[in-house]
Formats: sequence, structure tokens, C-alpha cells
Amino acid sequence: MTSRAVLCGCGAMAKGWLRAIQSNPEIGAAVTIVGLVDINRDTASALAAEFGLEDVVIGTSLANVLIDTQADMLFDVVIPSARAEVVSTALRLGCHVLSEKPLANSMEEANALLALAATTGRVHAVVQNRRFISGVRRMRRAVAEGLIGELTAIHCDFFIGPHFGGFREAMDNVLLLDMAIHTFDAARFVSGKLPLSVYCVETNPSGSWYAHGAAANAVFRLSGDAVFTYRGSWCAEGRRTSWESSWRLVGSRGMLTWDGEDAFEATVAGDEPGLLHGHRTLVVPEVPAEEETHGHRSVLVDFIRAVRSDRSPETVATDNVRSLAMVFGAIESARTGLPVDLSAQGY
Repeated sequence: MTSRAVLCGCGAMAKGWLRAIQSNPEIGAAVTIVGLVDINRDTASALAAEFGLEDVVIGTSLANVLIDTQADMLFDVVIPSARAEVVSTALRLGCHVLSEKPLANSMEEANALLALAATTGRVHAVVQNRRFISGVRRMRRAVAEGLIGELTAIHCDFFIGPHFGGFREAMDNVLLLDMAIHTFDAARFVSGKLPLSVYCVETNPSGSWYAHGAAANAVFRLSGDAVFTYRGSWCAEGRRTSWESSWRLVGSRGMLTWDGEDAFEATVAGDEPGLLHGHRTLVVPEVPAEEETHGHRSVLVDFIRAVRSDRSPETVATDNVRSLAMVFGAIESARTGLPVDLSAQGY
């Protein structure tokens, strides 16, 4: 049976969603876009015309469009401050929901949405598309197979200077809330560990074109006596890192590095005598061919398969809330200047 989906929020991000849907035969066969919703009707109409969506209902009221179309699925692409109302409306009207990140604009909103999804019995998941790229999958596999021994630390650097314009440049905590969550979630996924506490320093450096929080340095204590450090800036001009960050995983036997693009290296101790033993290089295993590694498109495929088979998708909200807790814990630590205990939140 084909799902009837409404897309809410028809700005620039929505185009990526529609390209992913239209480029994948499995998604196209499983989902029909039946409605578009935006606070600006002309924006929704323009999106429909650009993507050849001819018989869709267009409106400014999400509830009305969901009812008129008898939709059973919502794709939520609205700005974070509107997310709780949009997702709540869809869940109450019987829709499964796939949202852009972040899951919610606060932990209180997140907990309310988790409770509502449980009450309504609907699938609620978040687009954490970085989980579905081959580099992240390769790191996770290497850790799981013990390539560098027991994982003791993850270190990530993110330095880029994008000039978005629009809502991001007016946001509070813009790096932590809008971008760092990708790296936080990937670190949790790769390590398989739980975040226990965080200490964070957040700044808005001289020359920043953002209103607040364009740079942050965070140290997370993870389960198993491991550490995750993050150094990032969204106003760093010059030679940039990858959008996926540059990574160094430290294990009990050696280290694995990834530049966030194509360069992987795994090394363990060598046999040289003296103070430093040198190193020898290991092969980093590839991702199995059957694994989905197509970013946004793969999140959609996983979500749709989960809905159709009555299982939880990989990025289900009940798991993703742990990554959101890392973000809001870092924000709270930056605000107070004190470490924040994440383990007490019970996720």
C-alpha cells in the first residue's frame, strides 16, 4: 500500500527532500506526495511547479491539508521553533513523521513529542543523514571489529565558514544546535557508547557573521571510560575541514583517522626499538555492499521500510533524543561555565 505524504516547510531544504524522493524508485513506489504546506502559499506553489507535483493540495494550514488529503505520513522540514507544533499536529491526526533535525527546540518539547508518539502509536524519526554515509559506517565497523582495540577516545575538528544568510545567521547557539548535532550523533553511533557528561565553552568570534554561538569546544565523558572532544567553528575562513569533520579515533592498540572525505588510515604499534615503536598500517574494512550509504535518501528508505514493516527506524526519536541531550547539555554547560551531567536524564 502506498503511503500518502504531506511535506510541510517548502523552503530551500525541501528541495533536497524532493530530489531524494524522486531519485529513488523504492521511495517513489512507496510514497506519493499529496500535499504541500507553507506559511507562504506562493512558496509551496513554486515548489510544486519546480518538481512537477501536479495534483497536490497546497495550503497554509497543516491540519486542514492533512485532513483534506487523508495523509498518513508527514515530512517535516520547518524551522526548529515551529517543529513541536507541526509534529504534534501530525501525530494527533494519525501520521508517521520524519523530521529535519533537531528533534525539538528544547528537551521539554522533545519529551512531549516522544510521549505523544508513544500514545498515538506512530513512527517518529529524525533526519540524521550523516549516519548513512560510507565514512561513518566504515568507522563504526572498524570499532565494532576491534581494529584498533578498545575505543578510548574520539576527537573531531570542524572548521568551515559558510555564508548561509536566512534564519541560521539569526539563531542562538547556531553551531551547536544546527550543525554540531551531526557530529555528536555520529560519534555516539560510531562508538556505541552513552554520553555521560559534558563541559563546553561557546563563543562568537571576532568577525563572525552569526548572531550567536558560531564556535564551540566541548569535552564529553562517555561510558566505558572513553572521551569525545569536539572543536568547531562556523565562521572559520581559509582552508576548511570536511563538512563531516576530521576524525581521530584512539584505541588500546592504535589509531584510526578519517579526513571526512576519502582519506582513511588505521595504524597500530610497529616493531622499532627504543622510545617510540613506530607504526604499521592496517586495512580499514569497506562498507558491505548491502548497507545504505546514500545520506538523506537512505534515511528516507530506512524510515519507509520501518513504517511498512512495523519496526523502529535507525534514527527513531527515542534514540535520537540522546544526541539532542548532548547538544542541550553542551549549551547549558556553556551558559553556566560548569559541567553538565547527562546520565541523570535517563535516556
